[in-house]
Amino acid sequence: MGDAPFLGFKHDGAWQTISWAEVARRVCLMAENLRAIGLRDGDRVVIVSENRPEWCISDLAIMAAGCITTPAYTTNTERDHSHILDDSGASAVIVSNAKLAKPLFAAIMATGKVSHVVVMEGVSTAQSGSFDLYGWDAMMAGDTAAARAAVEARIANIKRPDTACIIYTSGTSGAPRGVMQPHAAILCNVEGAAEILTEDFGIKDERFLSFLPLSHAYEHSGGQFLPIGVGAEIYYSEGLEKLASNIEETRPTIMVVVPRLFEVLRTRIMKQIEKEGKIANYLMSRALAITAHESEHGSKRLIDRPMDLILEKTLRPKIRAKFGGRMKAMVSGGAPLNPEVGNFFEAMGLTMLQGYGQTESGPVLSCNRPKVGLKMDTVGPPMRGVEVKIAEDGEILVRGELVMTGYWQRPEDTERTLAGGWLHTGDVGHLDEKGRIKITDRKKDIIVNDKGDNVAPQKLEGMLTLQPEISQAMIVGDKKPYMVALIVPDAEWALGWARENDIPFDLKALQDLPAFRSAIKAAIERTNGDLSVIEKVRKFEFADEPFSVDNDQMTPTMKIRRSFIKEAYGERLEALY
Repeated sequence: MGDAPFLGFKHDGAWQTISWAEVARRVCLMAENLRAIGLRDGDRVVIVSENRPEWCISDLAIMAAGCITTPAYTTNTERDHSHILDDSGASAVIVSNAKLAKPLFAAIMATGKVSHVVVMEGVSTAQSGSFDLYGWDAMMAGDTAAARAAVEARIANIKRPDTACIIYTSGTSGAPRGVMQPHAAILCNVEGAAEILTEDFGIKDERFLSFLPLSHAYEHSGGQFLPIGVGAEIYYSEGLEKLASNIEETRPTIMVVVPRLFEVLRTRIMKQIEKEGKIANYLMSRALAITAHESEHGSKRLIDRPMDLILEKTLRPKIRAKFGGRMKAMVSGGAPLNPEVGNFFEAMGLTMLQGYGQTESGPVLSCNRPKVGLKMDTVGPPMRGVEVKIAEDGEILVRGELVMTGYWQRPEDTERTLAGGWLHTGDVGHLDEKGRIKITDRKKDIIVNDKGDNVAPQKLEGMLTLQPEISQAMIVGDKKPYMVALIVPDAEWALGWARENDIPFDLKALQDLPAFRSAIKAAIERTNGDLSVIEKVRKFEFADEPFSVDNDQMTPTMKIRRSFIKEAYGERLEALY
């Protein structure tokens, strides 16, 4: 692609770009400098950074050096970083700034695993420690031609089954597991998604706006390697608070987003239209009615076509303008999309696609396609190179190059998840008459919040019950903005608390006292101190009685039965939102 613009970013209030050739030059130089400081084939290198051009350059350079990228979230605590560093055995870390370096450096010192740290900005490389520090500029030094030749010779030996990255995702045990994604998994995703773009939309002058964390497998494959694969530009958003203006300024053609963002934008658009008077509201209601009928029956009614033409001249151009005026498709993934939200954007003239998958599948295994027919309560047909079958118990099983090679250093988990040569997704569903996947339930207990982040409830529940005040706990937060808990106070602790406060002991009555509630809240806040932002428990409710086998809220092996508990307390837990 030569001198054509590739990576876009905002600097001093203006959008700037780096060309494909310049990115290639920087990648080669950094790859050789990583080798020069001592990194070797297969070494794991952690990236801790917000979305920016340096993230992409680092990722490609790590792979070009023969190493394995290990992304980490910017919201990680010292404890989270320690687990990833310790588990992966990382040799090096690339971090963007002093704020993100603080918990990371503490984790490095605690684990003693990392020998080399590269900093993008804001950290002095003069300071001493148990590791060597290198500035970003030092990684960009050297003979460009020699670096290019060395990289090309090295990557000629990298094969599709080789590990490209290890992405940590929460498992049922609570401790995040490292998913080993081979180059083939990412390439299979790129090839399948590129086919949809080509056949359903046509590829020309594509521009992606990167918003989701690149440490998330969805953005890593869909927001970085897909644009590279189709020769598209990538512009990096300044963050949620500036996303709306960034969309208007950069005029993207494709966006990879999570459902929560669509819900926020939908609310904002509806409020704006409501302020515009009766005509605008009438047009919106007619647009929604037309789309609802089309979604249910597969085609527009003849009687709706004149109004549809009016909407194309009036309401929809205004909405499209707010999205830059060039948007071909917005792809929702990472968490289930409410069909009502999808239909809203479709009614407003913006094509909404819902994808489905998990980190273990590259991560995308299916996506809605206009040529097949958009049905918002499905996640579309399997993509190219993806084989899907439904097990006897209804679980969705997947096979193909997109499937991980396994969990890093966890052979038992790998064998269980890849049993019989198929990836067991943990989701229950079926294929409709057009081969689209419809998900009806989830076998696994992993919570996926409304932003697509994975949270292991068992980990949080275990940490809460370590507090002397709490006997039992159940975490809820699926498709929600934050975690909430159902709490059973420890009876012995509660008895002591009642005596200290000279209050008659009645556990049910105590739960109504503000002081008692504050004591339990303090216990939860202590736990929150060791949790990342997405894991923190924001609100809680008391259970009426302990979870037990007798009330069907525990199994004979003393595991909580989530579905039974949710059935008993569903309304009260929902009220916490």
